[in-house]
Amino acid sequence: MSDNALTTDDLIAAANAWLEQDPDAVTHTELEALITDAVNGDEAAISGLHDRFDSRLAFGTAGLRGELGAGPNRMNRVLVTQAAAGLAAYLLTHEQSPSIVIGYDGRVNSEVFARDTATIMAGAGVRAILLPRLLPTPVLAFAVRHLKVSAGVMVTASHNPAIDNGYKVYLGGDNQGSQIVSPADTEIAHAIDVVAKSSISELPRSTDFVTTDDGVVDEYIARTSALAGSVTDVVYTYTAMHGVGWETTQAVYAKAGFPAPALVEQQANPDAAFPTVAFPNPEEPGAMDLSFAKAREVGADLAIAHDPDADRLAVAVPGRDGEWRRLSGNEVGMLLGWRAAERANGTGVLAASIVSSPALRAIAADYGMDYTDTLTGFKWISRIDGLVFGYEEALGYLVDPDKVRDKDGISASVEFLSLAAELKAQGSTILDRLDEFTARFGAFASRQVSLRFAQISEIGETMTRLRAAAPSSVGGLAVESFDDFENGIDGFAPSNIIRLQIAGGSRVIVRPSGTEPKLKFYVDASSTEGDGADRQAAAESVASALEAGMRELLV
Repeated sequence: MSDNALTTDDLIAAANAWLEQDPDAVTHTELEALITDAVNGDEAAISGLHDRFDSRLAFGTAGLRGELGAGPNRMNRVLVTQAAAGLAAYLLTHEQSPSIVIGYDGRVNSEVFARDTATIMAGAGVRAILLPRLLPTPVLAFAVRHLKVSAGVMVTASHNPAIDNGYKVYLGGDNQGSQIVSPADTEIAHAIDVVAKSSISELPRSTDFVTTDDGVVDEYIARTSALAGSVTDVVYTYTAMHGVGWETTQAVYAKAGFPAPALVEQQANPDAAFPTVAFPNPEEPGAMDLSFAKAREVGADLAIAHDPDADRLAVAVPGRDGEWRRLSGNEVGMLLGWRAAERANGTGVLAASIVSSPALRAIAADYGMDYTDTLTGFKWISRIDGLVFGYEEALGYLVDPDKVRDKDGISASVEFLSLAAELKAQGSTILDRLDEFTARFGAFASRQVSLRFAQISEIGETMTRLRAAAPSSVGGLAVESFDDFENGIDGFAPSNIIRLQIAGGSRVIVRPSGTEPKLKFYVDASSTEGDGADRQAAAESVASALEAGMRELLV
């Protein structure tokens, strides 16, 4: 229980007030039962109410994301309505005639939350446009720019577990259709808090919103398919991971001229329960097992996977030992960044989040291009002026900044399929291309480790402990500098990040996850000494030592 916990009487009063305005039969019944049991002294029910009412989901640069359920610390129709009304108030203070486009994926209540948002926006006087059906996040991000609206909302929890949902906010105009950053997030959060002081039943609503036709979807498909290079008979598999990617992606592939993929049919259609995976995230162990089975069955050259809202891309290839393996986000980012640099002729900017591999910086230097590090998240990467390619190691890639200002797994898959097809036509493979990369730019070894905690408070305690006792060495390697981003550093906005610069040019970065109860640390090491095998062995050795040292330090 937190220090700000409500008394039992106040807790029950708050729950009853929430119940009176809850229009959802499921959460209404859930909360009603908890209140009844709490009144009767049931400790589990009282604890459950504390969990829901002692705090509320914070609105920030990631919008809202959390577990479905009743109360202000859950995702539900009351909270989403408050968020929509607060966002509407923000837009009305910044524009005379604001407009918004709203999209949604296939998760529980995504369409409901989207329609609630549309009616609240229309009731407040904001011109509201609802996408025609459940669609990938990149289509919504595209629609913000294509329709030239003031803002966009995508109802999705991306690759989170099935019990979650979320609410991503984009701003148009000078913000170029990127996700919100400070101070917009703070202003919107304040407006939401004002709305939350009253019942949502008092808010004006209207059904005078537009449900758009397929025109915006067709334009996204046309522009994305135009990215394709020469097409050969590349053999590949595809999975949508029970999400909304397949319908749009297959249309893009067909228009681009790619042969149809061997589809992982068990995961092709939207299913909010995500029945074949423990977590609907291609990064998770076992998530691509069905893809590997299908790839072996058809003798594929590669396997393509999207996360449930198709803004992330995972790629797997057959290893030289005969076993299939997923490429890391950094490996895909290296190859797509190299491809972008070849086409850019020395102009433009490459960008990556600070936790991504320094390999992209090496590419930029080799081609005489500018390079920029950003804080984690595409809300930062997408805002870089002159950007030609950006990525983050968590499987996010932006290959077409003129079209969309967010990570886009569909566009990235078109680029990667084109690369694989071109290499196949030359008698080469993706693994061969990675070897060429090492020979030209050096070997880069990366580790991304997630430490899951039972309580979010433990993450804060661990970060505090690390700040209070900065290590002088990690894994037997000296720490040359300890950089704390908490109050801002090197031009970066304040962020809960710690960076350790290691002797020899390696580094470790530690940060809490923005969406899950995890503490993550990232290790990067590189080598340009010796031949390809020597370079890789040296980089991997240092990365392994640093990983082991950080596990001892943090656990």
